[in-house]
Amino acid sequence: MSTEPPQNAPAIRVVIVDDDALVRAGLTLMLRSPEIQVVAEHGDGQGAAQLVQREQADVVLMDIRMPGLDGIEATRQVLAARPGTKVLVLTTFDADELVVEAIRAGATGFLLKDTPPERIVAAVKAVAQGEPALSPSVLQQVMMRAAGTAPDQGQGSDARRRLQALTPREREVAEAVADGLANAEIAQQMHLSLPTVKAHVSSILAKLGAENRVQAALVVHDAQRR
Repeated sequence: MSTEPPQNAPAIRVVIVDDDALVRAGLTLMLRSPEIQVVAEHGDGQGAAQLVQREQADVVLMDIRMPGLDGIEATRQVLAARPGTKVLVLTTFDADELVVEAIRAGATGFLLKDTPPERIVAAVKAVAQGEPALSPSVLQQVMMRAAGTAPDQGQGSDARRRLQALTPREREVAEAVADGLANAEIAQQMHLSLPTVKAHVSSILAKLGAENRVQAALVVHDAQRR
């Protein structure tokens, strides 16, 4: 799917939540364009949900580590207040253990703060259209951490139950997603058309009750652990 908004589409409304004023200023300057409007900044997770709701934000750039209310609980509150909003988590370290919890909380994607400006702009446009935006190095760390951490009590059995709703082909695609493969790579590996893979992924997300492919990948990893 193209990350370019439809012609004459309203600007993407963005709220930036980060305790570092310099980061907020840099992101605001970086995102300034006819397609994107930074409508508000906030220095703490506390009150972010109310701000997002008031500003009718489409996308939130959310720092994961903040004093007071962290980005995980702030993400939960934002999505409870305005479910259609997409949250992009920003992290400094690609091994940040809190990223997994942020994804479980409903974040659409995650980016390192040193991601090149053009990729951050593209990520905002992508998530606004429902596409995930994932730094590859962070995705690899998330999957490694998920694979090496014991699931909560009942989490593994719940994941296995959820996977039973998938067809055999959907299960194959879900496992490929859990391996970090992109749609085009899955299509090539399984000798499927790209539209077919996209249809399978959409069906998988719906059946698993997952907001994005990373949440779906975590379900697969949880199901594989005993």
